[in-house]
Amino acid sequence: MSIRASAENYLETILLLSRKTGAVRSVDIGEELGFSRPSVSVAMKKLREGGLICVDSDNYITLTPQGESVAARVYDRHSTLYDWLVSIGVNEKIAAADACRMEHILSEETFTAIKLRHETNAANS
Repeated sequence: MSIRASAENYLETILLLSRKTGAVRSVDIGEELGFSRPSVSVAMKKLREGGLICVDSDNYITLTPQGESVAARVYDRHSTLYDWLVSIGVNEKIAAADACRMEHILSEETFTAIKLRHETNAANS
């Protein structure tokens, strides 16, 4: 299943909110991302149909193992890119915005090279 950047953002948000609060509802996701309830509802339906989330009878959202895997990969990319951008002197606010865009478009080869170089530089500091 090919996952679009918007779906990756939703999954990453669910992951982070669940770590922060333990329980996630659509309204929480909408508030975090600044999206309307109908937009979030449509996205949650697609993620549920794609087997990436589960919604219980109280409307709490959890990631399936597949959804968790995607969310963790996206969050790792975001965190690594953010840290790398800050380490080369990019303003934190700009680094956060750029990392959010870059996490979806970089090839695995480019991301791995950035991650290895960043980790090496951090270890040598």
